[in-house]
Amino acid sequence: MQTNLDETIQFLKQPGEGSLFVISGPSGAGKGTIVQALLPRHSRLTLSISMTTRVPRRGEVEGQHYFFVSKEEFESRIEQGQFLEYALYNGNYYGTPRTFVLNKIAGAEDVILEIEVQGGQQIRKNWERRSVHIFVMPPSRANLLNRLQTRKTESEEAIQARLKRAEEEMGHLPDYDYYVINDQLEEAVQTVSAIIQAERQRIFQSLLKGEKTI
Repeated sequence: MQTNLDETIQFLKQPGEGSLFVISGPSGAGKGTIVQALLPRHSRLTLSISMTTRVPRRGEVEGQHYFFVSKEEFESRIEQGQFLEYALYNGNYYGTPRTFVLNKIAGAEDVILEIEVQGGQQIRKNWERRSVHIFVMPPSRANLLNRLQTRKTESEEAIQARLKRAEEEMGHLPDYDYYVINDQLEEAVQTVSAIIQAERQRIFQSLLKGEKTI
């Protein structure tokens, strides 16, 4: 179909609807470190803020680190379908508010979620629009073991449980769009950064800016 070249180019240059990027993988693979390195490299990239029922820790700011609510309010929001994903950890709820993500995307911002594999499965089920799923993994089992032990925050029994869970989570690899092996941090960050940029240039995503067809 013939179209006006300049008009089409100008249309594509305009910021349109954002995308949802889901980064998950085993604990200790380096998901959080990669995400924090990505944020200053990309304009229009926002880290999703979770909602929780736990008590704020010293220095945590409402609406910046978490949205803090009561257990009763959280459960009410569950019944109303207000979460893209949620889970119960150590007696406290954690979840991704649907409205927060929708508002950011509608404002032409890309949203990045750093969540566990279980949460990623819920996103695929509950998110009606397209999402991009990236699986971050360590270069080897020995490397992951070393990372977990270096933290010095858990018992050896807890570490072995995390390793077992990591092996189970690897079984979900085919559910993802991309994988990134986090051997050298900078290389891993550059790989995820390239994925984000490539998805922004995707024709399908560009046409979500409006009803225009080219």
